[in-house]
Amino acid sequence: MNVLDRMALRQGGAIALVFAVPFSLAARLLADMDPPSPWRYPALLAALAGFVVGGGVAAWVQRTGYPMVHGMVCAAGTYLLAQTVFVVVKLVRGGDINWFGVFFNFTITLFAGVIG
Repeated sequence: MNVLDRMALRQGGAIALVFAVPFSLAARLLADMDPPSPWRYPALLAALAGFVVGGGVAAWVQRTGYPMVHGMVCAAGTYLLAQTVFVVVKLVRGGDINWFGVFFNFTITLFAGVIG
């Protein structure tokens, strides 16, 4: 039996990518400024809200009876997809990666998917 509704994950993922990724990118750019901008925190919260909404959409439209699983998988998948691109770009540009921050934000994103 297939537990995941791929259509629901695609719909939730599209919403999360549209709402969460631009704010996540803005938060990253604001944090890299010297000195770091205080606007990075509202941008980070807006990105988190995007993952909540995307996970909520995936949980709402799924037809298999596992809404929390769909919310978590949707939020985790979109975060990992976007974060992989961000990490590769930063490595190509010669920057350092804060792996603790990447994994910490991943756990926060998983929680956001459950909330959604």
